[in-house]
Amino acid sequence: MERYRAWMAEALALAAAAGAAGEIPVGALVIAPDGAVLGRGRNDRGGTNAVPPPDPTAHAEVLAIREAAATLGTTRLDGCTLVVTLEPCVMCAGAVLQSRLSRVVFGAWDEKAGAVGGRLDVVREGGLPHDVEVVAGVRAEESAALLTAFFEARR
Repeated sequence: MERYRAWMAEALALAAAAGAAGEIPVGALVIAPDGAVLGRGRNDRGGTNAVPPPDPTAHAEVLAIREAAATLGTTRLDGCTLVVTLEPCVMCAGAVLQSRLSRVVFGAWDEKAGAVGGRLDVVREGGLPHDVEVVAGVRAEESAALLTAFFEARR
């Protein structure tokens, strides 16, 4: 569990950077089986990394998965772990399945749009071609605090 907390610290820093840029503060990493960081992402739906901007698919998870796939030169991320500050949505849960990630570690639950055990559980639906382990609530309070502060500032 301590390794998840350390990785989440980096994801939280990415989330804070997203928030500072006016994006919903979500950060993500893809970790190799040996612990190396293969990809990083932060929400950037209307900003600098969206190609072409605006890009509604430029969620932190999707950007981290794209970078990890490019790093490895394959679409299959078997054995890898996605670490993300907020429970993935349906689109991102689908990306987890399509990239064959083995594990999702997330911070805060998303009661409205979560699809990894919250509102829905897309990655553990019966009959899927591979299993995805889910570890929830890692540094959840810190993740939730970033989101709360961001949305309170917008009201």
